Amino acid sequence: MLSATSGAVRIGARRLAPRATSIVAAAPSSSSRGVVPAGQARRALSSTARLAYALNTNPNPPLGKKNASNEAPTRIGLIGARGYTGQALIDLLNNHPNMDLRHVSSRELSGQDLKGYTKRKVVYENLSPEDVVRLDKNGQVDCWIMALPNGVCKPYIEALGQTPSVIVDISADYRFDNAWAYGLPELLARPKIAQSTRISTPGCYSTAALLALNPILEHLGDSPSIFGVSGYSGAGTKPSPKNDLALLHDNLLPYSLIGHMHEREINHQLGISAAFIPHCASWFRGIHLTINVPLNKTMTSRDIRQIFQDRYAGEKLVKVVGEAPLVRAIQNKHGVEIGGFAVDSTGQRVVVCATIDNLNKGAATQCLQNMNLALGYDEYQGVPLEKLS
Repeated sequence: MLSATSGAVRIGARRLAPRATSIVAAAPSSSSRGVVPAGQARRALSSTARLAYALNTNPNPPLGKKNASNEAPTRIGLIGARGYTGQALIDLLNNHPNMDLRHVSSRELSGQDLKGYTKRKVVYENLSPEDVVRLDKNGQVDCWIMALPNGVCKPYIEALGQTPSVIVDISADYRFDNAWAYGLPELLARPKIAQSTRISTPGCYSTAALLALNPILEHLGDSPSIFGVSGYSGAGTKPSPKNDLALLHDNLLPYSLIGHMHEREINHQLGISAAFIPHCASWFRGIHLTINVPLNKTMTSRDIRQIFQDRYAGEKLVKVVGEAPLVRAIQNKHGVEIGGFAVDSTGQRVVVCATIDNLNKGAATQCLQNMNLALGYDEYQGVPLEKLS
């Protein structure tokens, strides 16, 4: 068991670790948010060079073991462990060699034993912001995960103040706050996430849409439109029409057709004006996006697929495929599949499809990626990479 002093020393050393300085040049950014410009690596290399060493085409390559400067365990506090995402996180933390889950908070389950975590006995608590501060100051937690509904975690964040502990928020509360790193490692320059203590995890729809649009930003001829369908787990555990199985049976439920939060998130990150049209379906988990993209020049399906393959070369959680990916193929897996690349007869419109498991890469897996980066572990440590293909 680490003492509070050793935990503080470890966190201090992590914040000062020089590992990012040696790789910043490999992950340039075009804005204060650190989003890597589309096509940057493609323009920099000849086709011969791309064939010779494909990994060079990715301007923001995974850090992997380059980030592994920490071998000590990290004590974790999970606030909001009752929901689907909380349960998915517990499974991942249970299989991570260095994540030591110490405290889980749920008002409804307070006093009950945590199931699915085998490293130690953990009992659900009903932790107030004051309780969280006490545990943090006593050195009992090094990293806090906020898995709360939107609009709920602010009192905890304000109470923790300037603590050096890492905080990863899964809600939408800080996705538009430039003081927080936007935790999509495949999009944001990874060293920025690795040197952050405040990380906001992107939305599930947003993750898939951003990854499906970023490589062709420079080729946009007009505003894209995004048709999205999610399984009902995306609506959470609180009863609503979007998780009413009787209503969803043999049905497709459109909702928030204008101004959805993820529409604003996508446009904020990419600086575009895409339209997002979400729907809910009767399956439990998994999202499908069909994205219509007007182009500013004539292109072929092969051209576009090559751009995506170049951009995501070496990424372990992004798979570029030829055919349109299926929801069934991504359920319970930990990455994103992008494919389709159907170009119309004019050559100036492409349809790109993407699938993602909303509870994994759309939430829990992405949270773990961000924790690994910020805590000094291998980015993919604890992620079941065998469940990607």
